[in-house]
Amino acid sequence: MNFKELLGKQMLFFDGATGTQLQARGLQPGELPESWNFTHPDIVEDVHRSYLDVGSNIVKSNTFGANPLKLAGSGLDCKETIEAAVAIAKKACGGRENKFVALNLGPTGKLLAPYGDLPFEKAVEAYGEMVRYGAAAGADLILIETMSDTYEIKAAVLASKENCDLPICVTMTFDEDGKLLTGATVEAAALMCEGLGVDAIGFNCGLGPVQVGKLFPQMLAATSLPLIINPNAGLPVQRDGKTCFDVGPEEYAELMYELAGKGASIVGGCCGTTPEHIAQMIAKCKTLQPGGTRDCRLTAVSSYGKAVHLGEGPIIIGERINPTGKKRLKEALVNSDLDYVCRLGLEQIGVGAQILDVNVGTPGIDEAAMAAKAVPALQAITDTPLQIDTSNYEAMEKALRLYNGKPMLNSVNGKEDSLQHVLPLAKKYGAVLVALCLDDNGIPATAAGRIAVAEKIIASAAEYGIESRNIVVDPLALTISTGADNAAIACEVIRTMKARGINTVMGVSNISFGLPGRDAVNSTFFSMAMAAGLSCGIINPQSKPMMDAYYGYRALAGYDEGCKEYVQHYADAPKAAATTVSEMGLYDAIVKGLQGPARQAAAKALESEKPLDIINKYMIPALDFVGHGFEKKTLFLPQLLMSADAAKAAFEVIREAVGVGETQGETVIIATVHGDIHDIGKNIVKVLLENYGYRVLDLGKDVPVEAVVEAAKKTDAKVVGLSALMTTTVGAMEETIAALHNECDCQVVVGGAVLTQEYADTIGAEHYAPNAVSAVNYVNEIMGK
Repeated sequence: MNFKELLGKQMLFFDGATGTQLQARGLQPGELPESWNFTHPDIVEDVHRSYLDVGSNIVKSNTFGANPLKLAGSGLDCKETIEAAVAIAKKACGGRENKFVALNLGPTGKLLAPYGDLPFEKAVEAYGEMVRYGAAAGADLILIETMSDTYEIKAAVLASKENCDLPICVTMTFDEDGKLLTGATVEAAALMCEGLGVDAIGFNCGLGPVQVGKLFPQMLAATSLPLIINPNAGLPVQRDGKTCFDVGPEEYAELMYELAGKGASIVGGCCGTTPEHIAQMIAKCKTLQPGGTRDCRLTAVSSYGKAVHLGEGPIIIGERINPTGKKRLKEALVNSDLDYVCRLGLEQIGVGAQILDVNVGTPGIDEAAMAAKAVPALQAITDTPLQIDTSNYEAMEKALRLYNGKPMLNSVNGKEDSLQHVLPLAKKYGAVLVALCLDDNGIPATAAGRIAVAEKIIASAAEYGIESRNIVVDPLALTISTGADNAAIACEVIRTMKARGINTVMGVSNISFGLPGRDAVNSTFFSMAMAAGLSCGIINPQSKPMMDAYYGYRALAGYDEGCKEYVQHYADAPKAAATTVSEMGLYDAIVKGLQGPARQAAAKALESEKPLDIINKYMIPALDFVGHGFEKKTLFLPQLLMSADAAKAAFEVIREAVGVGETQGETVIIATVHGDIHDIGKNIVKVLLENYGYRVLDLGKDVPVEAVVEAAKKTDAKVVGLSALMTTTVGAMEETIAALHNECDCQVVVGGAVLTQEYADTIGAEHYAPNAVSAVNYVNEIMGK
């Protein structure tokens, strides 16, 4: 049987830690594990065989770092490396029954745009190259593992689907609070992966079984997919210059038995899990029934960072990013003024929008090109999910492809042309799909007619594999000025769909078209529709009557326990009414991550205030606020980086105005240690340090010990920051610290996914930074700022 036939039918077992097993057999700190596919193929095969012999069904190819972006400059060829690795793994399997080779795709080590410098399509291209080579070499499945960014996951999944037909598994590395590096919750990440059509998802690396056990129920509740658990053998510690994991084989087996019994379908291990760990785990778990797929009725959309559930009380979709009847927005779109588009989004979120409708179709522009700009721009400054609103199929696909998360797509209708174009896109990109109750004959005049169209769309979607839970029906409210029963018809459709278990959405204000005093009609109709069971109202959240109706209904219907939301809304109402985007000052522009407004506010401030006062009064407090939020986990990496970019934009205005040269502050050296080619964390630290006025000497990645020491001597730097992501390179970090302490007078701050406070203490670092803000705070402390 093949892998997919067995998945969910019997408990399957991954292998353990290829990297740490190679270290135990002589892989040196800084040496690329993939190079051993050529220099020590017998040892790589022996590692695979050691796991297969104790019962593992799946071995991961030695290609974790074989991405062409990572291999650039290493002397290794991507195609040759992957072909060699898959051949070694297949040889180890030796034709044995139910033994499979997983093509292992690790992270690129880069942060994707708009937060980093790697374009999304470049990431897709790089992963696609790996997949083509691996599939041709005979891999049985794709394993996308150790992922900490949903956008990179999406790039790898699309690359896999577009270049092969192999099953796809995705495992992610969460922190103990259940967040990815870029802020995604377990639920948000699971929703996106299931929408994209992967075959199984789960956890690997970063955490041990105990920590994963606390997060596992969240993934169980969020997806119907089979689940994978590949944790570390506990958290890493450093002893005698070596990375150690303290959960032994027997304890690991007991913990994994308990976890697997809660619904996992595949279990295995990551860092520190030896063949003995896997052997005892398999002996303990082999009789368990796999969790398989489950009936999940959850309807939800997500961004990179959070999910919004539909059907658990009415949801507000902000309607204002739509150029119909909006002269200023049309001008902004024609002029590619994305700052204005983003500010419209932030305004609506500030007064209660939970999803933003995004329609950028206007005469005189390339709608697909604008959609490709607007969607990433909005996602750069907010984690509020988006509803992509267009009838342009090219714009639809472009926006869906670049969207980071599980989007809402508005819309499909009952016309054959619409069904044939939209349903494949919704399936491929995993969208929650808005179904309009119209067909080739127009909008039916009766509720029964509209319900029939909705049922046709639902049935057609099922043929493409789109579940009814991912369909949201729009009854299409028509103005009561042309039909007295139009409100009643729309509400009847909503009631019928609710009874069928189908969610609904509606542009509420259409009901009053052509009438004066429209808010009175709109707000009353909104209350009627919510009472009928409307899941989502597309409204103007800046309309007081509409929001009064919304909060009043939620309180009356029992969705707002203790009327807390109602009371809070009216407490915040004066503040919300007093703040508009046109009044945004420098502090708010930086906090919200808006570069254009930050430049404008800085220029305006220079008219009456001194440059240093502006920096100290607005810029540093804003950065401190965002940094504090990041440490408290109320804000996440995307907001942190966008705020840093906004501050940088403001500083450029100040520098140009007063003729200040490049930053002349104290020097801080940063580097990714020898053998490690991951520089995401280092690059984030660099951006923040520069915003605080430091001169940052970035030595790059894979930096030899001697180069770090030489730079520290030459600049007399007081602080050196070192980063490492891989357990195989922490030895190089310890060696670098020892050399710095021996030859320089400096403090060393360290960070990276494999490090802990205990680990940092053991290798001699003065400070362990669990995140970028912690590193900056330490530098500020050392420098007396």
